[in-house]
Amino acid sequence: MKVELFCLCDAATEAGGKLNVLGAFDRIWSREAPVTLTHCAVASRIRFSRDEEGVHRIRITFADEDGQLVLPPMESGIELRFAQNDLSVPINIIVLMPQLKLPRFGDYTIDLAIDANHLGSLPLMVRRVLENQPPLGSSPS
Repeated sequence: MKVELFCLCDAATEAGGKLNVLGAFDRIWSREAPVTLTHCAVASRIRFSRDEEGVHRIRITFADEDGQLVLPPMESGIELRFAQNDLSVPINIIVLMPQLKLPRFGDYTIDLAIDANHLGSLPLMVRRVLENQPPLGSSPS
């Protein structure tokens, strides 16, 4: 299996096998904590080869820098079936996280595992905006 895409984003949808991703990001700026994101999603596209046909377990975790889970683990199962001539097949995974509440400033991680094999990590940095800081989106000096 190969991870083709794994990101935290504002929104994600799937239509006709196509994964649509809007606004990938890795940091949030806020004046105060806790920080609440009204809409966000984790989107992933994973390609499986023919010899991986069958049942697989997917697990996504979201933890703070101390390893404490921010959300309960998101777990699901999939069963892959291949058409006769397919050498590989992709699956799209979208986890919607409305009203995500991050309790404090700091670093968070989102981890993806399939069949207990760690496939990737996403950082999420939650930073404080200071009064004299440049506008959001600019690099602090």
